[in-house]
Amino acid sequence: MACCFICGTDTKQNIGCEGANKVKVFSYNEMRKATHGFSGASKIGEGGFGSVFRGRLKDGTIVAVKVLSANSRQGIREFINELAAISDIVHENLITLIGCCAEGSHRILVYNYLENNSLAHTLLGSGRSNIRFNWRARIKIAVGVARGLAYLHEEVRPPIIHRDIKASNILLDKDLTPKISDFGMARLLPPNATHVSTRVAGTIGYLAPEYALRGQVTKKSDTYSFGVLLLEIVSGRCNHNARLPSEDQFLLERAWTNYEQGKLEEIADIDIGDDLDIEEACRFLRIGLLCTQDAMKLRPNMTNVVQMLIGEKAVSMEKVVKPAVISDSELKVNNEQRSTDALSPAMKSFATSDLSTSSEVTTQSSL
Repeated sequence: MACCFICGTDTKQNIGCEGANKVKVFSYNEMRKATHGFSGASKIGEGGFGSVFRGRLKDGTIVAVKVLSANSRQGIREFINELAAISDIVHENLITLIGCCAEGSHRILVYNYLENNSLAHTLLGSGRSNIRFNWRARIKIAVGVARGLAYLHEEVRPPIIHRDIKASNILLDKDLTPKISDFGMARLLPPNATHVSTRVAGTIGYLAPEYALRGQVTKKSDTYSFGVLLLEIVSGRCNHNARLPSEDQFLLERAWTNYEQGKLEEIADIDIGDDLDIEEACRFLRIGLLCTQDAMKLRPNMTNVVQMLIGEKAVSMEKVVKPAVISDSELKVNNEQRSTDALSPAMKSFATSDLSTSSEVTTQSSL
């Protein structure tokens, strides 16, 4: 068993860690110095798991420092060993874990820093950026995210269900190669901690009905979230915008309406540019609708999604019906009813389907 030393400002711990050979362990003092005391100026993002800071290590390396907002359910040894397992998962479209800090109650993750922030910030953010997301760039992002998810679902053993695929968890490097972040995070949090917040409308917009209302977590839950993300990538707009007329507020609803009317091309972002392949864009939008079907058995697995995106597999819309959309108010009502052990019918479903008949249904925790 390896022996790792975790040195803080006033303490020094000698801890046996099997994962210490794989994960670099930083002291809290190192993290504090790297981020200028976790200053507001260093803060580059915040999500359900915690705040993210830009940091500079003593060797000059620029890193992203994620401070977990919930105490880990494990002790230091277990925390580092879990991270060691995550660090073994390497793929072009997954973010790279550099190291961690596990000192006292502090749990911090250190990742490689990606120059172009998140898809939420650069493509969907209110301020936008100077990055030009032409059609080729959007294809690269969509296919890359799909490949990363397919790898987590089909290549990693045991499989990892992400549970929180959304634009803010898709980071972009200097070449706009997408990197999925926050995979495997569920193992690092206590059982009663959740990264799904009813106060974050964007997160709610990505939640599959069976997950949002019943807590059923499967690979197909990630497929649903990816479908919403795919619509965002093609349209250039967030999945929900309360400032729009009611019929246009939910991107998923608007996409379905346009699909029914034979006007799906109108969903495509007008800012894409001259390289837009409208036929391909409509195919991507149809894949998004297929991924967001209410019945899990109708959603394709992510390997098939990749094949459909790159044109190796046909997109069958024969059984496709109007997707289900979960609103903030409906989720709030459902949560209140669940707290009193009542089964909620609060799903705004546009299809007649029986989720319980799907072999995908499970309530087990994801990695």
